[in-house]
Amino acid sequence: MHGLTREDLQNAARQVYRVMSPTAQYAWPLLAQRLGCTVWVKHENHTPTGAFKVRGGITFMHWLKRTHPQVQGIVSATRGNHGQSLALAARAQGVRALIVVPHGNSVEKNSAMRAFGAEVVEHGQDFDQARDEAARLAQVHGLYLVPPYHAELVKGVASYALELFAAAPGLHTVYVPLGCGSGICAVIAARDALGLDTQVVGVVSTEADAAKQSFDAGALRETPSANTFADGLAVRKPIPEAFAIYAAGAARIVAVNEAQIADAMRAYYTDTHNLTEGAGAAALAALMQERDAMAGKQVGVILSGGNIDRSVYAQLIA
Repeated sequence: MHGLTREDLQNAARQVYRVMSPTAQYAWPLLAQRLGCTVWVKHENHTPTGAFKVRGGITFMHWLKRTHPQVQGIVSATRGNHGQSLALAARAQGVRALIVVPHGNSVEKNSAMRAFGAEVVEHGQDFDQARDEAARLAQVHGLYLVPPYHAELVKGVASYALELFAAAPGLHTVYVPLGCGSGICAVIAARDALGLDTQVVGVVSTEADAAKQSFDAGALRETPSANTFADGLAVRKPIPEAFAIYAAGAARIVAVNEAQIADAMRAYYTDTHNLTEGAGAAALAALMQERDAMAGKQVGVILSGGNIDRSVYAQLIA
């Protein structure tokens, strides 16, 4: 993973663009008024699955078919966006996809995964328990276990960072939601490959802040729970390979609470008329928290996804 070149990332991006178009990034004037800085929003809510993960799914499945041609099926755990991504990419390659989600997972995300061709199994109380079950099913059914974080996923995800930096090369800081880490590691990889000095800031939930605790301590830390409505951030323990990259490459990690995330979701609605899920709004929530430090600067925020159940969104937006 270390030392991905511009060429590595551009090759991965070409694979991505065979399946989807680049997404937009806009500097929204009402967000600039609200925050006193130029706010470039990277619209990963506009991918074919409604979230950034699809980019990594595409490059991962290409790699898998090339290196493991005998693979008939894959299994993975998700709260939804990673699973939709793998379902779409697996179907394109003619491979079975079995996806494990925790009980009580987003109904609409589960439906979307099935629509993209995945079999969905519910197991466990949270993402980490679903991940353990996915590993068990891989053994039982002879399926390839796709991890939530992998160098080949990161290469594809980095295509959104290349697009953003090409459109807005003068960014002082980019805020990136941080769950398992493919998003932040991709932004760091693209920044370093392009030789930019943009600061990259990870954003976690106060209810699932293991990555921030680990970053601040310089060593891996776990939390006993991850009870946040921002399901893309609901991770109890960092992934060591990802932690190694963001520990070295991020400027800092910021924690935002549920009310701050909800505020950011409402701001996205009023100022841009975009729908965001909790994790998707976390980066803007962090910028809102740090607005004084960012005054007058050019700032990027990753709107990582818009896949939120209607009933949940209706309550938050009211």
